[in-house]
Amino acid sequence: MPVVTLYWDELERMVGKDRQTILSKLPMLGCDIERVEDDHVDVEFFPNRPDLYSVEGVARALRGFLDIEHGQKRYSVSKSDFKIFVEKEVLDVRPHITGCVVKNLKMTDEVIRSLMQVQEDLHWTIGRNRRKMAIGVHDLSRVNFPLRYTAVREDFSFVPLDFDTEMTVGEILRKHPKGIEYGFILKDHSTFPMIIDSKNEAISFPPVINAEKTRVTEGTSNLFIDVTGFDDNVDKALNIVATMFSDRGGEILAVDVIYPDRTETTPNLNPKEMKVPMREVRELLGFEIKADEAILALRRMRFDANTYTDAKTAEPDADITEKKNLEDEYLIVEVPPYRADIMHPWDIIEDVAIGYGYDRILPEYPATNTLGLTHPWNEIRDSVKEIMIGTGFLEVITFTLTNEKVQYKYMRRDATPWKDFVPVQHPLTEEHTIIRTHLLPSLLEVLSLNKHHPMPQRLFEVGDVVIGGLNRLKVAAVSTHSRANFSEIRSVAQTLLKELGIEWEAENDEDRAFIPGRCAEILVNGKSIGKFGEMHPEVLEKFQIFTPVVGIEIDLSDIFDVGEVL
Repeated sequence: MPVVTLYWDELERMVGKDRQTILSKLPMLGCDIERVEDDHVDVEFFPNRPDLYSVEGVARALRGFLDIEHGQKRYSVSKSDFKIFVEKEVLDVRPHITGCVVKNLKMTDEVIRSLMQVQEDLHWTIGRNRRKMAIGVHDLSRVNFPLRYTAVREDFSFVPLDFDTEMTVGEILRKHPKGIEYGFILKDHSTFPMIIDSKNEAISFPPVINAEKTRVTEGTSNLFIDVTGFDDNVDKALNIVATMFSDRGGEILAVDVIYPDRTETTPNLNPKEMKVPMREVRELLGFEIKADEAILALRRMRFDANTYTDAKTAEPDADITEKKNLEDEYLIVEVPPYRADIMHPWDIIEDVAIGYGYDRILPEYPATNTLGLTHPWNEIRDSVKEIMIGTGFLEVITFTLTNEKVQYKYMRRDATPWKDFVPVQHPLTEEHTIIRTHLLPSLLEVLSLNKHHPMPQRLFEVGDVVIGGLNRLKVAAVSTHSRANFSEIRSVAQTLLKELGIEWEAENDEDRAFIPGRCAEILVNGKSIGKFGEMHPEVLEKFQIFTPVVGIEIDLSDIFDVGEVL
């Protein structure tokens, strides 16, 4: 999760409260305070609140939560003649672009620091490491409108940021640090997105690098912001950045984005309206709350809200109680343009609870008293964890959601949807499209991310997988160092199963994820419960791991009666 550095001098000035008051209330907004220093505080915010990735956004939220100002802050967008023409060649590469102009902004060190932080955090979260969305910031005085958003060949050249000589697109992807870091996003394309001004000079090569020509400096007072990508996260990111600059005193001007079949004017900083039944608010929160209390809570969270009663027709002879039951009371909520996380009435209800104050919600004992017992599933999990830690392995916890590439293609295995794994119906990202059936691939991903750490690395995980629509409990472990071999991982299998009191035997196996002749199947009472061996070089190459790896995976549900959960 993003950790945002907030400097006390500007945070106290923008909020209007001292640091002790701020520290006491920040966690109630839904964040963790990582560390408190003399000049700053580091705060970890959840990915669902990208509007809080800047000091401007945090100050805006705190001023409402601390009852300094309530309700929505309104943002105006002035009309302008700035235009971006989108050419059809780019629609197959990176089809969505938005933009705005910010004028009369004083680019102090504070503003530049906040801009760099929010840009980086937005790229990482809703931008999915620039795959889905990337932001470009330019000195407006060096941008010549109208602009063309087009696609160019590899031989197109310009001077990229931090360089003083022209480079072709191909050279940038091979030699420029940003090209090396983000070129993978465009690796399957023969043409590349480019924003070109009216002098036929490039100002940006999204999502990789801007041109040196439009570099922002402390002397910059007017900005052009471009955001490119694939979906509505482009609009969300632009709204967050535009409102951030507006809070700093900048004037926001619209940009017309002219596609081959339509014209869009961005940014749209008008609030959107949602209708939330008060009955649902009370049911979900679990306590009685009046409509005016819910409205006050939402205003503290910087929404605007009022009530609406939908009175249904009752029979003429119905009593007062029956007539009242036919009245459905609703909250009509105006959602600020920077709240990218509000997608469902339940998101509004969560903010009602936060604005009302979790500390004001009284805990209650359940109506039914019961005695709790440890589930067999957790008993086995805890025993296995203790054994693995005792053998010198470090526990990790990875995501239950993964994708076919990691689970099967990289492991040199074949699989069929529904038969072998459960796909996600509406995945939000390409990384999370199926529910995992194996733990080993996830452990190899962790090793791939930790290549720069000292060797040896010995990791394990005990966790759920889903096979045939049922949850099953598995344990997997990996070890990597220059001398990792079959004997090492066999000793791990032997230690684990001996400590669990399991009699077992091993037979040669031909799983393509392992090196032929260096893979064994674990049999208990003639039934296969798992495998161990040396990982195949092609598997290691796919995961970009450069040292030998040995691994083991055992299905504990095949050994113990831990139950199979739907």
